[in-house]
Amino acid sequence: MDDGKKEEGLRDLEKGEVGKNDVEDDDDDDDEDVENVAHGHGGHGHHDEHEGFNVSRFHRLNPTNPLRIVMNSNTRVAKPPPPKKSQRSHTPTRSIPIPTPAPIQTPQPPPPPPPQQQQQPVTLNSRRYTNRISLFIFALHQLLAIALVCFLVFKGIQGLVQESGSVKRKEKRVLMYFLPQVEAATFMSIILAFIWQGAIRKWPTFMVHFILWFTFVMSLAAGILLICFQKPPTDGVGVCFIAFAIGNGLYGCWISHRIKFCCKVLSLSLQPMSKFSDLNRPTYYMLAAGFLWISLWTLAVVGALNFYFPPLVIIALVLSLAWTTEVMRNVVNITVSRVIALYYLRGMQSSTQFCFLRALTRNLGSACLGSLFVPTIEALRIVARGLNLLEGEDEFMFCCARCCLGVMQSIFRNGNSWAYVQIAAYGRGFVMASQDTWSLFEKEDMVPIVDADITSSICFLTGVCSGSMCVIVVAAWTQSVHKSFTATLSLLTFFIGYLLTRIAMAVPHACVSCYYVCYAENPENRLFDKTIKDRQALLKTGREVVVPTPRGLRRYTTRS
Repeated sequence: MDDGKKEEGLRDLEKGEVGKNDVEDDDDDDDEDVENVAHGHGGHGHHDEHEGFNVSRFHRLNPTNPLRIVMNSNTRVAKPPPPKKSQRSHTPTRSIPIPTPAPIQTPQPPPPPPPQQQQQPVTLNSRRYTNRISLFIFALHQLLAIALVCFLVFKGIQGLVQESGSVKRKEKRVLMYFLPQVEAATFMSIILAFIWQGAIRKWPTFMVHFILWFTFVMSLAAGILLICFQKPPTDGVGVCFIAFAIGNGLYGCWISHRIKFCCKVLSLSLQPMSKFSDLNRPTYYMLAAGFLWISLWTLAVVGALNFYFPPLVIIALVLSLAWTTEVMRNVVNITVSRVIALYYLRGMQSSTQFCFLRALTRNLGSACLGSLFVPTIEALRIVARGLNLLEGEDEFMFCCARCCLGVMQSIFRNGNSWAYVQIAAYGRGFVMASQDTWSLFEKEDMVPIVDADITSSICFLTGVCSGSMCVIVVAAWTQSVHKSFTATLSLLTFFIGYLLTRIAMAVPHACVSCYYVCYAENPENRLFDKTIKDRQALLKTGREVVVPTPRGLRRYTTRS
C-alpha cells in the first residue's frame, strides 16, 4: 500500500505536479537539495528515496541558475519546460519578464530651410547689373541729351549762316563774349581740381583747415566783387555769395572740435593710395570727357537762343549736365572704392583699369540712382541740422521739424553716400547697400562717428572754392568786355567749377568711406589701428562731445 503511494507520488513529481506543501517550499530548501544532489552528500537511502523527486524538481529550476547537469559525460543546460497549468493548485505560475530592447532610432537630419531663407554667398566678383531701371533711364536720357545737343549745335550753325542780320549778330556776340569765358573756366576748374587733390594727399591736416577758411574768403570776395559792379543781376548773385560765406564761417566755428579727428582719419585713409600708382587714371578720363561734353554743351546753349522757349531749353540742359557730371563723379568713386575695399578686405592689389570698366558697366545703374539721391540727401541733411537748432514755443515749427526729421530718418537708412563701398565691393543695389552699410554702423556703434564726419563737407567746400575763384576771374573779365553777360557767366562758371572739382575730390572721399565701412565690417583687421576704438571710448566716457546730424525724432519738452 505504501509502495503504491510512493510510486504514484513519484510519477506525479516526474510530471512536474507538486502538492501544495511542495509549492510553498522556499528557495533555500531547493538550493540545499540541489547542492546535495550535485555533490553526493547524504545517505544512499535518502538519495534513493528522493531520486525521482529531485530529478523532477530540476525541471522547475530558474533557467537563469547556472547549474549544469552532468549526465552520460555530456553537458547540457537545463531548459524550463513549457508552462502548464497546475491541476492541483490554482496558484498562478510566476513568469520572469524579459525586457525587450528598444528599437534604435537613427537621428533624422533637419529639413533644409525654404529657398527664400537661404542666404546668398557673399562674392566679390558679382556679374549682375545693379539697378537696371536707373541704368535704362540714364541711357535713355543720355541718348536724348546727345540728340538735343547735336540738334542745337546745328541750329546755332544755321543761325550763323542762314538767318537774318539781327540773329547772326546776336549769336556772334554770344560766341565772342560767352564761349571763351566758359572754356577758360572749364580749363581752370580742371587745373584747380588736380591742385586740390594733390595738396590733400600731401598735406591732409593743413589742407582741411585751409579749405575750410579759404572757401570763406573766396566766396566773400566773389560776393563783394559782384556787388561792386552795381547792377541788379550782379547784386543779387553777390548777396547769395556773401550769405554763403557767412554760413561757411559759422559752420567752421561749429565743427572746430571735429577737425582733429577728421584730419587723422583722412591721413590714415589716404595711405593705401601709394600702393596704386594708376589710381588717378579714371579721374583723368572723366575730367577729359567732362571738358569735351561741356564744350559741346556750351555750343548747344548758344544754339538754344535760336530755338523755341530758350529759358526752358537751357534749364533742361543745365539739369542734364548736373546729372551727367554727378554720374561721372560716382563712377570715379565706385572705381576707387573697389580698389581700396579689396585691399582692406582681402589684401588684394586689384587692377584699377578692371575696376573702372566694372564701374562703367555693371555698377553704372547704382551710380545713376545715387547721383539723383545723394545730392538731395545732403541738402536735406543741412536742413535737418538747421531745424534741430530751433528753439522756442512755436508749435507749428516744432511739428515741421518733427516731420522733417522723421523723413530724414528713413532717407538716411535707405540712401546714403556710404553705400558706394558695398556697391563696388559686392555688386549690391544702391538701396540694399545703403541699408546694409547703415546696419553695420549701428552694430559696431559707429553712428555718432560717421555722422560727425566732415569729409564730405570738405569736398563740397573745395568745389565751392574752385567755383568762387572761377567767378572772380570770369566776372572781372566779362565786366571789361561785355557787362550784360556778367551775372549769367558768373553763375555758369561757378556751376562748372564746382562740378569738375567734385569729380577729382571723389578720390579722397572714396578712401575715407572705405576706411569707415571696411572697419565696420571687420574691426579686427590688422590694417586698422585703434583710432576709431579710441574715439568710441572717448564718446562713451563723455570726454568728447559730438553733435550728430539728427535722424531720429527729437524729444520736445514743455518749459515751465
